Amino acid sequence: MITFLHGKLVEALPTQVIVDVHGVGYDVLIPLSSFDKLPAPGGDIKLLTHLAIREDAHVLYGFMTSAEREMFRLLINTVSGIGPKLALNVLSGMNVTALRGAVANADVKALAQISGVGKKTAERIVVELKDKIGAAGAWEALSATRALSDADQKINDAVLALMALGFKQIEAHDSIRASQNALGPSASVEDLVRASLKKGA
Repeated sequence: MITFLHGKLVEALPTQVIVDVHGVGYDVLIPLSSFDKLPAPGGDIKLLTHLAIREDAHVLYGFMTSAEREMFRLLINTVSGIGPKLALNVLSGMNVTALRGAVANADVKALAQISGVGKKTAERIVVELKDKIGAAGAWEALSATRALSDADQKINDAVLALMALGFKQIEAHDSIRASQNALGPSASVEDLVRASLKKGA
């Protein structure tokens, strides 16, 4: 399995790139969300990849962030009727944070507006991903709509970490706030999460 490519960006189009890795050119399909983050052609690039093997071809899909690749894999492995091509369309039509928010808030209308995704597919995305994205997705999407200070961002990241571990949103927020009051403003996200877990144990 090819998990990433590290080399020189030779050519970049909105839907695909060519990466030169030690003299071998790899043709990689990408979503628009990754295209926006690419360096200029000729620049150094590290692209996370997913290799899809079909009877007639081996196709490499590339992503600039682990969140994009995780969402791509979640879509193709969890939602019936979504293959790699449609999963790329979904990520091209909506960034990962907005997508998580749409699933968490059951916003079928927003999802159905993505190219290639009709109402039925949008409903399947919501139903089949709801449990995997849940409250943390809604919290992340809400936080992304506001500009956070460094201190608030730290609390936000710590709250998301606790929610990923199964805490309810209000419990997680209260616990992180209490931990920050006890440890002081210089405490890292890791310190805050660890202190909250100790307290909850």
